[in-house]
Amino acid sequence: MIQFLLNQELRSEHALDPNLTVLNYLRDHVGKPGTKEGCASGDCGACTVVVGELQTDDAGREHIRYRSLNSCLTFVSSLHGKQLISVEDLKHKGELHSVQKAMVECHGSQCGFCTPGFVMSLFALQKNSEAPDHHKTHEALAGNLCRCTGYRPILEAAEQSCCATRQPDQFDAREAETIARLKAIAPTDIGELNSGDKRCLVPLTVADLADLYDAYPQARLLAGGTDLALEVTQFHRTLPVMIYVGNVTEMKRIEHFDDRLEIGAATALSDCYDALKAEYPDFGELLQRFASLQIRNQGTLGGNIGNASPIGDSPPLLIALGAQIVLCKGETRRTLALEDYFIDYRVTARLESEFIEKIIIPRARTEQLFRAYKVSKRLDDDISAVCAAFNLRVENGVITDARVAFGGMAAIPKRANACETALIGAPFNSAAVERACAALAEDFTPLSDFRASKEYRLLSAQNLLRKYFIELQTPHIETRVTAYV
Repeated sequence: MIQFLLNQELRSEHALDPNLTVLNYLRDHVGKPGTKEGCASGDCGACTVVVGELQTDDAGREHIRYRSLNSCLTFVSSLHGKQLISVEDLKHKGELHSVQKAMVECHGSQCGFCTPGFVMSLFALQKNSEAPDHHKTHEALAGNLCRCTGYRPILEAAEQSCCATRQPDQFDAREAETIARLKAIAPTDIGELNSGDKRCLVPLTVADLADLYDAYPQARLLAGGTDLALEVTQFHRTLPVMIYVGNVTEMKRIEHFDDRLEIGAATALSDCYDALKAEYPDFGELLQRFASLQIRNQGTLGGNIGNASPIGDSPPLLIALGAQIVLCKGETRRTLALEDYFIDYRVTARLESEFIEKIIIPRARTEQLFRAYKVSKRLDDDISAVCAAFNLRVENGVITDARVAFGGMAAIPKRANACETALIGAPFNSAAVERACAALAEDFTPLSDFRASKEYRLLSAQNLLRKYFIELQTPHIETRVTAYV
């Protein structure tokens, strides 16, 4: 059984189909059709809901963290121990919520189909920011698409409801009560949804996860679900057995050591932002271009690695930084360089019943020259055509070490070995960079697809290396993590 709050109503579910999304649960099972399906792939934001989760800050104070999510990509099992808020829950005692009033007064809705999603994104923004600036507002709304308004009135609604002084709402008034109710339903044992022919198990510890995965090696591991859920919503496949790892606290930690960061594989990408930006500003900048905020609130660093996509944004950066992963199987753990994890298209070095427990990232050193770039057709919420990461060490004008990695250039994210060889030992000048650019043609034979031709990809990779060199020579013109249209 799993338990969660539907606003303030306790829901206990056991026999639901584990392949059921929160979107369809709301619309078909509890009669709340305000949440809309626009794309069923996490691109449009019409299905946005907000999930509240009990958190404890560094001072030991308990509070509820509210996050916007794409309900079309969220399986119901991930709600275990949390609070689900949909657009119907905002109206209180006959009065619209302040974000709804702002959308009305600023004429932020026309056809109305996308409006519930915008309202929920604004609600989450209001809850998470005392006085959000222009950047925060755009970040919160970048995952919501509207065909009618041109966005200006929606941004005005955000200014009115979130950036000005906001009034407390019913959720603020009920916070203590909601905290108590969430504590009362906090999971204490393995949860489960079981419809007879399909099941999803929800462990709480790494040990339980290892035991379950050993017992069900055919199970699909579910973290954020932003990739896995597409098999259900887009390809109409059935997932007979899933194991949801999002309640394994040990795998959601970020630990700082003198020489490294250790990030649990189930850590949401939005939770990784501060730690990675503090060490590597370019990594932080790229994370902000990683899909939408709704996706970053769900998708995990371990999932972005584990799905072995050749165009995943984080692997090239992690490979260039010399990151490692810790793989767990039963009581056995092994540490593997991330570059050795990827073998072929969607083929990895992971053994049966083995899972990524955490990612180890070396801390930044002053002699490192790390930069990352993403080439995509849109600035926000788009997949890379090419993703590049450069990590050089230069001493007395000579390149003493080089790690260069790309995504989108091969069947796997990989290092550019010939390019690195051309750089190491050479003076850091334009001649060496041109030799390294030529060597990229030895490293990669890219494919052509609807995102880019092979010629475009190779030329882009070479130009990104040139851009890296120019920016380091003239940092005042630096434009990091740039998109090329």
